[in-house]
Amino acid sequence: MNWENSASNELIPLPYFKEMRNSSPVSLNKEKTAWNVFKYEDVKTIFARHDLFSSQGVESVNDPIESSILRQDPPKHRQLRMLVSQAFTPRIIQGLTAKIEAIAGALSDQMETNAKVDGLHNYASPLPIIVIAEMLGIPPEDRERFKAWSDALVGNDTDRYYQCQQEMSVYFSEIAARRRVEPQEDLISNLVRVNEEGAQLSDVEVIGFCILLLVAGNETTTNLISSAMLLFDSYADVREQVIADHTLIPQALEEVLRYCSPVQTMIRTVTQTTILRGQTLNPGQMVNIWIGSANHDEDIFEHPEIFNIHRNPNPHLAFGHGIHYCLGAQLARLESKIAMQTLLKRFPDFRLDYSQPLERIDSWIMFGVKQLPIILRR
Repeated sequence: MNWENSASNELIPLPYFKEMRNSSPVSLNKEKTAWNVFKYEDVKTIFARHDLFSSQGVESVNDPIESSILRQDPPKHRQLRMLVSQAFTPRIIQGLTAKIEAIAGALSDQMETNAKVDGLHNYASPLPIIVIAEMLGIPPEDRERFKAWSDALVGNDTDRYYQCQQEMSVYFSEIAARRRVEPQEDLISNLVRVNEEGAQLSDVEVIGFCILLLVAGNETTTNLISSAMLLFDSYADVREQVIADHTLIPQALEEVLRYCSPVQTMIRTVTQTTILRGQTLNPGQMVNIWIGSANHDEDIFEHPEIFNIHRNPNPHLAFGHGIHYCLGAQLARLESKIAMQTLLKRFPDFRLDYSQPLERIDSWIMFGVKQLPIILRR
């Protein structure tokens, strides 16, 4: 199935991205409040040139995510990343393999007795939530609240966005306070410990990182897994190949990341007058960098409209580029690989239930579906 010529265009606006890359690769929006950048090389440049395009937002007590590494420039970004990267070393992530396999197996057991399930809500969503919750040291009964918060943080409801940050600030502050008295073997305890050892990690930075980890570790991986299920079902030859050879799954997932980039866009602020493709970007102006378009740029990817799991090279920007390259990329890759290996082993004949229309989540930042009804057996 070629999505560029199908009804799925309403899920991923590939024709629009193509039109903008060809006609207006750097363009000011109708309200003249922000620039939109669509070409691969421009998006990559903006990621790399933090001296010209700042990640820094406006700090607010109501928006602790502004204090996270996502919204910081050097030297503060470098300091924060060094502190939190200790929890994401290759050894630590690889050490989660058995735990993730057990979670995927347990979720498959729960689906086993049903002919039809929601592949999103019964599998793709709970797996990364459980992993992140356990890393943070969050009790199981709070996982549903975690999901609601993370959905709100990437959604288009501004009021709910700020409200959930206030709720999360209270929640994580209380947990951090308990960990100071009774530390445990979890990430929040480690962050609090770093703070107490004088490493300049403030309380709001601890909270901001917890919020960022929840969203980045949940929404991105959830949408990667659900998109993989969607695409593997859409292409029979792909399903046959990955079932016959599970070693193809990692490279197939890289193509999912390119084709259905979980993070569609990110925001930067111009710090110095910059000329980009003949357009003058002035200090203080906002820039939307369209990752979803960059990963379909014909100048970089041959036949980008085709889902090709053998694409090589595949230099997609789904995890960003430069100093803000996703800290949890290895974890997302591991979780999605295990999720798809387990699903294809347990339910090799699963297929989408097309009697129910697919709907994109209400987010211009992320790509994902609201539900994914699947039939487990033929």
